[in-house]
Amino acid sequence: MKSQDTNTQTHVSSPKSSNEPIKLDIEHAVVEDDPRIWSDTKKNVVVFIISGASMISGLCANIQNPANAQIEQQLHTSSGDISLSLSLSILIQGSFPMIWSAISEIKGRKTVYLFSLVLFILGSVIVAVSRTIGFVISMRILQSIGASAVLTIGATTLADIYEPHQRGKMMGIYYSAPLVGPSLGSIIGGALTQGLGWRAIFWFLAIWGGVMFLAFLFLFKDTFRKERSMTYQDVLKRRLREQPSSEAKDGSRNISEKELQVNDEDQTSSNDIEAQPTVIPASAIREVQLSIVDVNPFPPYLSVISRRNNIAILIASGLIFAFSFSIMYTCARTLSMYYNYDALKTGLVLLAYGIGSISGSMLGGRWSDRTLARLKAANGGISFPEMRLESTKVAMVWLPLSVIGYGWVCQERVNVAAMCVMLFLAGFLSIWIYASTLAYIVDANTGRSSTAVATNASFRGLFAFVATEIAVPLQDSIGDGGLYTLWAGLMVITNCIILLVLYKGRNWREASAEREKRKLDGK
Repeated sequence: MKSQDTNTQTHVSSPKSSNEPIKLDIEHAVVEDDPRIWSDTKKNVVVFIISGASMISGLCANIQNPANAQIEQQLHTSSGDISLSLSLSILIQGSFPMIWSAISEIKGRKTVYLFSLVLFILGSVIVAVSRTIGFVISMRILQSIGASAVLTIGATTLADIYEPHQRGKMMGIYYSAPLVGPSLGSIIGGALTQGLGWRAIFWFLAIWGGVMFLAFLFLFKDTFRKERSMTYQDVLKRRLREQPSSEAKDGSRNISEKELQVNDEDQTSSNDIEAQPTVIPASAIREVQLSIVDVNPFPPYLSVISRRNNIAILIASGLIFAFSFSIMYTCARTLSMYYNYDALKTGLVLLAYGIGSISGSMLGGRWSDRTLARLKAANGGISFPEMRLESTKVAMVWLPLSVIGYGWVCQERVNVAAMCVMLFLAGFLSIWIYASTLAYIVDANTGRSSTAVATNASFRGLFAFVATEIAVPLQDSIGDGGLYTLWAGLMVITNCIILLVLYKGRNWREASAEREKRKLDGK
């Protein structure tokens, strides 16, 4: 490839000979209309749209809470069925992103956004007109399938348009939107239920989904580039090898077996998270058109969780997310039972946790980028993903203390102002840490960021599902003080896991890469 199209941006040097395969950095593979060099205005539009859409996930999970009593009464159902509608929604939101991720790696981000929002709108409308709890539960599942896409693919979209050293800040800004969703959900849900009835909640969600659908349709430009997708390249590599030899021969466009080999030596030796190699050159990628049926989402998923650094950080991320669900759920119950707060007042108190989470997400993301830049400069300009986790240390000591403080403030029924302070601190410190773990998951899985974030969502959903199911029994048996003393212990374990990845993760990653290299060599 001696020349490039006028719209193509080159980030690598020219090959020594036209007969040699082009080895590109997968993070900067040559693409047309490179999203990495879009203007700040264009990038900000993308961030604004995906942030607005990502609020759907938080709203969907919590906006129903103030209306539960009214739904139970009007649909003549039980509290167990209401609880099932909530917990299944959380579980589905965590499980289905793996499917959306696989589709997005073949058909692009925009297709997934549009199709998933159609499902979300359809589910919301049907719930709004449902006459039985069975229909509500089934359509809440459909609604959650649609809502699950944006939160996962949104983080991948940021990886498409921002360099690794910028992602911490942008992840923090982006993730602040879904974090405020649960807090606003309680306020909006309470106000709509009191004023118009529970069905208005789901009409509101349908309208919000419609607005975001139009934004994606007319304002969003797809950021996916198949040259930078390891999943796409892996499937393409298999397809090319399966082609009959007569089809593979095409003069100068013939793709040699050498070009189809992974540059394993470079892959295992390079430590810079902005300099990871590609698998197949762009010329080969244009040879075959793939479809959704070519992708099985499970091999990439298993590839992510087979790495010890990934499984460790995913457990830590899942525990933090489960804590967030638990504290929001039990706090609303405490305020209702012991402080006699209505839905609207409860939502206002929970807003303290949302504000703390937003602040922690934005400031923690910026601190994460600053820490990565500082350590990279001290390391001779070479960075590796684990450097980012150094930024979590500042919050580790204080998070368990704030969790214990919250639990015993609730246990002793002190003034609500003290509860608001502890909610703010717990939200701020937990999301400060979470912002860095999310950015690490993306950085440590170059070329598979979509699958990695989807895997993270599955862990979050499973952990949050369990936390929601056991929260009330534990709260009733040992009180808020005992429950959140247990959670403080889990946060200590979470911190230890993150520290383990910080100091051992690099060796684990390199060992996994070497193991994968030997596996490829054996084929």
